[in-house]
This record gives sequence, structure tokens and C-alpha cells, in this order.
Amino acid sequence: MNKRLVIALGGNALGNTPQEQLSLVKHTASTIVDLVEEGYDVVIGHGNGPQVGMVNLAFEYSANNGGGTPAMPFPECGAMTQGYIGYHLQQAVQRELAQRGINRPCAAVVTQVVVDSNDAAFQNPTKPIGSFYSKEDAERIMAETGYTFVEDAGRGWRRVVPSPMPAQIVELPIVEQLVGMHSIVITVGGGGIPVVKKAEGDYEGVAAVIDKDRASAKLALDLKADMLVILTAVERVSINFNKPDQKDLDSMTLAEAQQYIAEGHFAPGSMLPKVESCISFVNQTEGATALITSLEKAREALAGKTGTRIVKG
Repeated sequence: MNKRLVIALGGNALGNTPQEQLSLVKHTASTIVDLVEEGYDVVIGHGNGPQVGMVNLAFEYSANNGGGTPAMPFPECGAMTQGYIGYHLQQAVQRELAQRGINRPCAAVVTQVVVDSNDAAFQNPTKPIGSFYSKEDAERIMAETGYTFVEDAGRGWRRVVPSPMPAQIVELPIVEQLVGMHSIVITVGGGGIPVVKKAEGDYEGVAAVIDKDRASAKLALDLKADMLVILTAVERVSINFNKPDQKDLDSMTLAEAQQYIAEGHFAPGSMLPKVESCISFVNQTEGATALITSLEKAREALAGKTGTRIVKG
């Protein structure tokens, strides 16, 4: 039986424009198919922060400035970005499979993820989306729309929306069927479209973005995956990041990871949710491992040559 990998793709694997993304996903697809060649069943999650903000702003601008289009609800913007990012990814993967003579299906599943309407995140928006703005432009947009903007790591101001925890993946049975057929599945795109459950089989979208690493960890847990792999911009997790005494980590036990979190080593909008997602998966899955590394080093990291592994201890 093939080992199951759930891969969470970071923003560096995608682009800020459709044209840029089409170029970048070719490299992403190459890495994914490398892992397929290694004998893994691969399931892919991805983010959509820049994309969903772009789509939402475009519809809103058009609706308010004579474009003749309706304002688009935020969950529908999430669904649109799931669709076009999934389309780009599956096309690139299909092309790479064909070039290597590998006969494996690849499909993107538009995925809803249930959240709790009472989640405290709805009172405290933290998830950055969309483009960076100057302070003046951000204040103007806040005054016009009521949106919340925050300064983001010295790079400018970005809109923030609630980021509730994922509770249930609605389309999980379909994903399980596809994985059982050794399909490469792209799912929980952008963390999944956040919905609240109204009744059995009745869901309502809410304006939020679920963290893609947390959604991917939930997916890995539910699929009983052998490993959760979070691909980001760095080769290894570090403590004392960007300081003279920075230390890159080959591995962390759950206890060590919790200690580093308590000591404040991981930034809330960056490495912290990745490490917390790994802790959640490893803690609840017998014999499982989590891995954080860069897209470029994924194959080497799975061979144990680099990356940071999170293990029970």
C-alpha cells in the first residue's frame, strides 16, 4: 500500500496574478510528481490569501464604480479562487505526469469546511488577505468599507478577516474515494470554503479564511495520512530567527515544539500556525510524522537529508 502524504503548499508555490501563477505551478507540479514517482499517494492543500483578496476587491470596486457587476459575497470569492488555483495546479500536474509517462488521474475538488459560528476568531480578525497598501490607502478603504486592516511585518498594511478553526471537511468521503483510486487530489483549497452547519446537509458560507496549514492538518488526520508535509519559503524551521544566534532545526519532539512556542520563537502570522498544525496532526495520529521544508527541497527532505521533522518524542 502506498504511503499517504498530505502536502500544504505555501504562497511561494503560487502567484499574485494568474499569469505568474501559471508559470510558478510548473515548478510546483514537478515537485509533486517527483513524490508520486517515489511511490506516495499525494493529496494537496493550498492557500489563497492574496487571490481571494484580489477577487473580492475587484468585484467590490466594479460594483461601486459603475462596472455593472454585483458585489460578490466572500465565500463565493473563496470558491472562485479554489476553482482557478485548482485548475492551474491540476493542469500543471497532468502535463508533468504525461511528460514522464505516468498514468495517474489528478482532480481538484471544490471543498467546504465546517467551522463553529461561535469560534472566537470571528471577534478577532487576524488572517491577512489581498495586496499590501500604504497606511493612508488602508485608512481610506477602512473608512469606506468598514474592513479591518493591520500593518503586516513592516511590508505594508493588509486587510485581515477571521480565521476560525476547521471542524469538519464536508467532501471528505469523495476525497477518500479518489485517494483510494491513487488519484492525486487537490482539496481544502484556501483552507476550504468556511461554512456553518444549519441542518444535516445544509451549509451556509461565512466571511472568513481558514488557515491552509490547519485545514491540511485536519485533512491529514481524517485521511489517516502517514505524513503531513508543509512546504514554505524556508528549508528548515529556526529558533532565534534572523538573529545572530539563529539555529536551524533538523527535528523537534512535541515537547520541544511546545517549549519553543512558549518562548515565542515562531511568528503568529508565519511559522506558528505551521508548527501548531504539525503538533496537532502528530499528537493525534499513531506513528505519524510531520515535515516542514521548502518546495525546492521536498524530495531531499522526505529522504531525511534536510527539512525539520516533528515527531512525538
